[in-house]
Amino acid sequence: MGSKTILGNPVSAVAPALGCVLMWSTVATGFKLGLATFAVEQLLFLGTLVSWLVFFGFAAGTQNLSLAPPDRKLAIGLGLINPTAYYLILFAAYDRLPAHVAQPINYTWAITLALLAVPILGQRLSLRSLCGILVSYTGVVMLVTTTPEVAGPIDTYGVALALLSTVLWAGYWLLSTRSQATPVSLMFWSFSAALPVTTGICWYGPGLPSVNLTALGFAVWIGAVEMGVTFLLWQRALKLAHSSAKIAQLIFISPFLSLLLIFLLLNEPMSLWAFPALVVIVTGLVISQREETAS
Repeated sequence: MGSKTILGNPVSAVAPALGCVLMWSTVATGFKLGLATFAVEQLLFLGTLVSWLVFFGFAAGTQNLSLAPPDRKLAIGLGLINPTAYYLILFAAYDRLPAHVAQPINYTWAITLALLAVPILGQRLSLRSLCGILVSYTGVVMLVTTTPEVAGPIDTYGVALALLSTVLWAGYWLLSTRSQATPVSLMFWSFSAALPVTTGICWYGPGLPSVNLTALGFAVWIGAVEMGVTFLLWQRALKLAHSSAKIAQLIFISPFLSLLLIFLLLNEPMSLWAFPALVVIVTGLVISQREETAS
């Protein structure tokens, strides 16, 4: 008998992918709760530290600590982008915006990736991709323009930061394609370069957070769930998948689960248009991804 499959993929690939989806769904809520307790720089430091420990443990256990000298230079640059600049800006966006606004905007990084691939990789945008981009950003406009009716004025600087975070995240992944190293070794070295920088930012800013159960809880939540364990699970899912495109489609469950958690746990004033706007954003992402997988 053949092994069981779901969505054309073995259970061994779907299970870690669904685990990632569930964990990523808690991230927006975790960011907002964490920022109610810690400064942006402190949350960045806590997350980076725990992520570094996760990557170090896994890289050491799988004998992936070594990295070729050219890749080390690239890793330093990548570490300054992710986690340093990316999460510093993303946390600042969440600090200024309702979670149900910041989270969908952040999900448009896939659209930004398609746009940046034109000048960086020399790729072309098809009519279908352009339609997907237009649809997604229409959803963003719906979200930003309807939320003030119930939640008050939207911080335009926060929206700009959320959009900038998508540029950094997309740029990070485009630059990482230049490395032939294993993903976990590249992540370990990137976070090794980032850790002293984020520590310095925190030290000379609000100061290092006090070591207590609250700090440890958010450190594990942000560092392991958002930055560390999910990356390793997602890499495993893609490695075992028969169809990585179908595995990638599971990501689109996450923003809807996240919106539900935001509604249940954060008690944010939310426009009736929040859900339709999210549907429009995700529809645009699906259109663009179908184009990408068909090419």
